[in-house]
This record gives sequence, C-alpha cells and structure tokens, in this order.
Amino acid sequence: MIPYLKPFQGLLEQNANAENAEAMKAYMKNRFEFYGVKSPLRRELQKQFLAQSGLPAPFDSEVFLPLWKADQREFQMFGLDLLRKQAKKVKEADLELIEKLIIAKSWWDSVDGIASWVCGPYFQKFPERTRPVTDDWAVSENLWLRRTSIIFQLGYKEKTDSQILADHIMKNLGSKEFFINKAIGWSLREFGKTNPRFVREFVSEHESQMHTLSIREAIKNL
Repeated sequence: MIPYLKPFQGLLEQNANAENAEAMKAYMKNRFEFYGVKSPLRRELQKQFLAQSGLPAPFDSEVFLPLWKADQREFQMFGLDLLRKQAKKVKEADLELIEKLIIAKSWWDSVDGIASWVCGPYFQKFPERTRPVTDDWAVSENLWLRRTSIIFQLGYKEKTDSQILADHIMKNLGSKEFFINKAIGWSLREFGKTNPRFVREFVSEHESQMHTLSIREAIKNL
C-alpha cells in the first residue's frame, strides 16, 4: 500500500469486523475479501482520513490503481467515492485510467458506479469521444465495458442520445450474459421515464430478439 493510503488502511484494520466480513463476502459471491466495515462507517472513516491527509489529485493513477489492486473491497468503494467527488474535474486523458478501473476487480458495484458517476460526466464534457469510445466498448470481449456502453447515459434523462442507446443495445441483443440483459432492461426502463414512446416502440420492434429479463425490466413502469 502506498504511503498516502496507509493511514486509511490502518483505520479499516482498527474497525474490522470478521462477522460482517463473512456476510459481505458471501453477498458478493465470494469474489472479494472484506474488512467487514459497512458503508456508513466506512464513509465516516473516509472523512476522517481525508480531513487529515487531504484529497488526492483528481484521477491520480498512483492513488487509484493501488486502490483497485488492494484485496479488500472497501478500498475500491473508497476509490469509487473519490471518483464521484472529483468527476467534474476529469480531463480527456483520464479515459485511459477510467477504462482500467472498469475492467479491474470488475463487478456490478464498481462498474455501475463508474459508468453512471464517471463515464456519464466524462462523455458529456468530451462529447466528441462518445461515439468512438462507447461504440468500441459495445462490442468489446469484456462484458463490463459492454455493460458500461449501455448504461453510461442513465442520468442523462432528456439529454439521452436515443440513437446511441439503441445502437448499443442492438449490438448486444441475443447475449446470454445476465449483466448485459439486465443492463438493457435497466437503461430502457430509466429512459422510459423521459421518453416512454421510444421504449414502447423499441420493445415492440425487437421483442423477438430481446431476453425476457430485458423486456420485463424495460416495461416495468410503462
């Protein structure tokens, strides 16, 4: 662990809870280790740490890559909170780091946060990068990049580019991956709050190609 993060590591170790850790590990399908520090306490410890050590430079790879390499999931969740806090300060060159974080220690908890809180603001700030990058992600061999290409517009509402949304969904129809089919339904359901007509027409036109999970999620609130 790098020197900057060692005080935070110490706070997590001091507040570790073995019983919580086992339950949290089981909830995440035994994919990650945990200290057993639940989110409310973890965020209090983060505040304490940041008050003493200060915020790192926005999107500093020397901080975020070690956070993602650490075994315990609390480090990645701290990193995600930092990314969200600094999202408006993102620079165009930070996309390289963002993509590395999407595909490292990937699971829905980290990827969905990066997609909505980091990629969403990034592509609004640098719209010329949207098509070249997310079109590639939509056909990537990495399912988490594909999921990100489908859900990064979740918070856009009326600013959603429906053509991009449709294109990325179309490129992933027929997938057997739960996290892809869930993302398709989720993105349509959210856009349906702004443009229900688009969602109804899309589902009607492509129903035969869509997984039942995607359909069920898409029309849930229509």
